[in-house]
Amino acid sequence: MKRILYLVASTAIFITACTTNAVTGRKQLSLISESSLQQEAVTQYRTFLSQNKVITDASSRDAEMVRRVGSRIATAITQYYNSQGKKNVLDGYKWEFNLVDNKEVNAWCMPGGKVVVYTGLFTVAQNEAQLAIVLGHEITHAVAHHGQERISQAMLAQGIGIGGSIFTSGNPQASNVFNNIYGPAATVGVLLPNSRNQELEADHYGLIFAAMAGYNPQEAIPFWTRMANLATNTAKPPAFLSTHPADAQRIEKIKGYMKEALSYYKPVNSR
Repeated sequence: MKRILYLVASTAIFITACTTNAVTGRKQLSLISESSLQQEAVTQYRTFLSQNKVITDASSRDAEMVRRVGSRIATAITQYYNSQGKKNVLDGYKWEFNLVDNKEVNAWCMPGGKVVVYTGLFTVAQNEAQLAIVLGHEITHAVAHHGQERISQAMLAQGIGIGGSIFTSGNPQASNVFNNIYGPAATVGVLLPNSRNQELEADHYGLIFAAMAGYNPQEAIPFWTRMANLATNTAKPPAFLSTHPADAQRIEKIKGYMKEALSYYKPVNSR
């Protein structure tokens, strides 16, 4: 009986807490406020920067490029959503772009526009437009509320109570959701497949955002091809257990998005 009641309650929560994402138009589970996530992101971002070597503009052209490209994309996104009457998509955003000395090929964007690029990314991203492809992708994860969706799914899976600002409520279980690895059944059944959908959304809208900022979206093909080649000799999990689409699938999907992305493309002088 308890299981049945829990199932009914969970279903009710799922139905009432679904919202339509203003970026993608897709229904998403939303059990936690975006403002709560942004607050937690600021804290974690500051901690991360204090514990890692941040490359400054004065010492690196790459750091200046990260800020330039990021600012162009942020401006393009802001102007676009303002023109669509959807400026609330970016409520609370205070953009920051930092380059960190780390050989890992990686970049990320937290809710609220807190962005980090690792120096290792430049071994694959060979020009400014390819950096824009990556930043467009990572920024999409934030503005499309993918983090909010993933945490909401985990909260529902773990039966965590909802209410208020979970990260400041003194609820250790809720706070740990941000970093924990979830149980195998929930992960394979829901969380990872949805994450792959999120990756494809980030590819799709990331191309559009990069194009809006004046960067050629066609640079995504050589970039992701090099990423695939880089991974060739690396042990990878089967596609159905991966949080990212299979490389060949991703590249084919990107080719399918290209016509739409090019319709937004107006070149600017890039380096």
